[in-house]
Amino acid sequence: MPALTLAEKVLARADGSSEVRPGQIVEVPVDVAMAHEACAQLVRPFQEMGAKRVWDPSKIVIPIDHWVPASTEASARLHHTIRKFVREQGLPHFYDIGNHGICHQILVEEGFVLPGDVVMGTDSHTNMAGALGAFSAGIGPTEMASVFALGQVWLRVPPTLRVRVTGTYEFPVMSKDVILELLRQVSCRGGMYKAVQFEGEGIEAMPMWQRLTMTNMTTELGAKVGMIAPDAETERYLRTLPEIKNGRAGALAERMDLAPDRDAKYERTVEIDASRLEPLVARPQSPDNVHTVRETKTGRVDQVFIGSCTNARLEDLRVAAAVLKGHKVAPGTRLMVYPASTRIYRQAMAEGIADIVMDAGGVFNPSSCGACSPGTP
Repeated sequence: MPALTLAEKVLARADGSSEVRPGQIVEVPVDVAMAHEACAQLVRPFQEMGAKRVWDPSKIVIPIDHWVPASTEASARLHHTIRKFVREQGLPHFYDIGNHGICHQILVEEGFVLPGDVVMGTDSHTNMAGALGAFSAGIGPTEMASVFALGQVWLRVPPTLRVRVTGTYEFPVMSKDVILELLRQVSCRGGMYKAVQFEGEGIEAMPMWQRLTMTNMTTELGAKVGMIAPDAETERYLRTLPEIKNGRAGALAERMDLAPDRDAKYERTVEIDASRLEPLVARPQSPDNVHTVRETKTGRVDQVFIGSCTNARLEDLRVAAAVLKGHKVAPGTRLMVYPASTRIYRQAMAEGIADIVMDAGGVFNPSSCGACSPGTP
């Protein structure tokens, strides 16, 4: 049997073959298809290609997350189109305003993704679900229309960039510093159409909420996917979820043996010693313009945004609250906090995090993409 990387192994299994190789074109079934407001943009091509019904309503997830609530006539029309399509197609996994959240968080929080899944989403940061061992990638609305109709997608098998994280870090160093260090070493083009595979003792010791940050930001490397092989932490996390969707809870045990082969071939291996890292920051105007916090003079800060699909989970908000408690936002500085989902919003309210933010002079907003999302659809 050929030796395969993690991404190759997932695609080979989906393709029903014993091996796939970088550069090969495969057509594979999709386990989960996600579309946020781009759902409205795919309706027309879906209809123009002659499709009448989606291939499997249970495998489609549609959260509204970019414009919450709709702030313009254009965004209101987008939401109207989405709701009409959901009703007509009888889609059960629709996360409308009031039960919404950032699309990537919904996928991993609501139990839609298992190790070994092929996941396609209409957003570049769909890579995030790769922390669970899935081949999870972003595609455009027109291509997603085809997925909705056929349940399949064609992919060019990416070469793999292996990232070995040795040593362990201590707070205030976090996984964000690991991915920033990778960006510093290889640049924003260093992962262009590659599978970024994280491994090593530093990853094994890392909790899921921090793993999700790293795979999410493989998008900033230009990567097709970012992946971590399932392990004890993956299983622990998945078993804490309220539900694993579509009756697949029984499939979890058989998915836990997914791992890259020992003698798999990689395009490149990057070594990062987490124990030697210190807090890092990306300066304008690029995520790979990375420097230590210690050597960075920020000057005046007009606005602070805590949120995004990268860092808006409950644990992130707890860190922010610990810093803010008992302090006030400086005069002339605005602080905006956006939890990643309605579930996280409720938990943050229950724990008093929202009160800490508001007592400090910040604003605690409904779950959405917030300041990351474009102003006009």
